[in-house]
Amino acid sequence: MMVTVRIGNIPAVLLIPSQIGINSRRRFFKPLFAPSPPTFERMSAAKVRASSSTAFVETKPDSILDEKVEVSTSKNILACPICYVPLIWNGNPGFSVDSAPQTSFQCSTCKKSYFGNETHLDLTVTSGAKEYGESMPVSTQIFRFSLVSFLYERGWRQSFSVLGGFPGPEKEFELTKNYLKPVLGGNIVDASCGSGLFSRLFAKSGLFSLVIALDYSENMLRQCYEFIKQEESFPKENLILVRADISRLPFASSSVDAVHAGAALHCWPSPSAAVAEISRVLRPGGVFVATTYLLDGPFAALPLLRPLRENIGQISGSHIFLAERELEDLCRACGLVGFTCVRNRRFVMISARKAS
Repeated sequence: MMVTVRIGNIPAVLLIPSQIGINSRRRFFKPLFAPSPPTFERMSAAKVRASSSTAFVETKPDSILDEKVEVSTSKNILACPICYVPLIWNGNPGFSVDSAPQTSFQCSTCKKSYFGNETHLDLTVTSGAKEYGESMPVSTQIFRFSLVSFLYERGWRQSFSVLGGFPGPEKEFELTKNYLKPVLGGNIVDASCGSGLFSRLFAKSGLFSLVIALDYSENMLRQCYEFIKQEESFPKENLILVRADISRLPFASSSVDAVHAGAALHCWPSPSAAVAEISRVLRPGGVFVATTYLLDGPFAALPLLRPLRENIGQISGSHIFLAERELEDLCRACGLVGFTCVRNRRFVMISARKAS
């Protein structure tokens, strides 16, 4: 409709769309993350202006409204594991199972180059080294064997339900989503992803703008890639496979919305170093969710158990947790707050967030 107004002594005609009424705000201000799985494709009409690790989405439906919403972006998330400086892309800067491994990167500070192969990106500190070798703890090395990666989803992971009370991937995924509600629509790192059991669930859910399947084992990542190839119509966009060290994560500080670690915390040679790294890369308000097992109850009261645990840890490189309060103390010591957990026999799922 047309409305005549006066600006000073000059008459003017103001055109107002007839659709605008009492409910116009609801029409134009749809929630960024609707109940249906959110994707960035729904913001095709929006202008995204990147700024370091965040972006501002500016929507102008009729040149009348000007609303800015801060959301996470994956543009500068990958960083040099030596300098923690965002990497320079050489090639198509796209996040995809197929395209990302064919891209090379370079650090603008130390000038080191990183390359991908047919299945994943290698962003470890020793990437590209030809002569240097480094021994790894048993708990890390065992998962690098091709037989273990083959068996992981063919019986190995299923045994956790019988021996430790793990509720199974589907139930674990539902529990995880409840903790991740505050960061849905952002990016997520599936740390120590193994053969990508949960990475694939995250990707297919459509709940995240970017899923990074991260593991130190080359064979686990190759197995993840094989599972993806075998699945028809798998959403390969916004999913990349990355080889990295959990204690030296190749991400810029405060660039990650969520980190998930399924049945992995006890396998890390130094849980404190790993959780400290996770705290570094999480943005304020970012969420950490992990599952592990506890050897508590009457066993924890044995006076020789703690020294025995230390000896086992030195040999195997793994860690046995004896109580929920130990996990809470670990998170607090690494700068994470709001610790919560759920239990089922030996199984425990914990969650904490980066302080805002």
